[in-house]
Amino acid sequence: MLTLAEGGGMKTKFSSVLFFTIVSLSGCARMQVAQDVQFGRQAFFVGNNEVAQSYFQNAAKINPNYEYYSMGQRQGVWSYVGRSEYVNGRYPQARQSLERALSANKSEDIARLYLGLTLARDGDRQRGVKEIEAGMKGIHDWLEYVTQAHVFSYGRFWDPGNEIRSQIRTDLAMISARDVDLPQVIAEGEWLGKRIEEESDRARKQQQMEWNRDSGGRNQP
Repeated sequence: MLTLAEGGGMKTKFSSVLFFTIVSLSGCARMQVAQDVQFGRQAFFVGNNEVAQSYFQNAAKINPNYEYYSMGQRQGVWSYVGRSEYVNGRYPQARQSLERALSANKSEDIARLYLGLTLARDGDRQRGVKEIEAGMKGIHDWLEYVTQAHVFSYGRFWDPGNEIRSQIRTDLAMISARDVDLPQVIAEGEWLGKRIEEESDRARKQQQMEWNRDSGGRNQP
């Protein structure tokens, strides 16, 4: 027969094992979500859109509140789900996912841009153009902020040639014209959506290259 002390010890041991098991599983889930989002992004870059959507949806199923963070930029998993649904022509689903992303973070400008694209392609021209314009302005303003506020750190790696911001200004001027060329606006919005996502990886790689170069220089005799 177990004594009270022995029973209490077994309960404590069991609780400890259960706690560490839960922590371990939670860590594995976080790793899986991060991996799925990264694989989804890479598939999206090369046009494997069905594969990208599968990865993003799996990540959202595991953790619907997951945010991808890179070089000062935060993006929710539902934004990625919505973008992949958009490029796969699933506009009603894309709209729902993107609106969910924006309900969690109203300042997520890439999600707003894609919501505008989705609405425009799905027949809501007026609101679509308005959301595309707002998304473009938001991305432009964020780039202006990050390149100035973080000029001595990661900010200097974002859009160093001012190419993205210059194109956005051209696009905004086009949108403000009396007769808006909707197909051209959509094409420019799609270019921007993909370009700003690729810029995140390019900026991170450039930063890493500089760190490696500086580290190598310091370690030399």
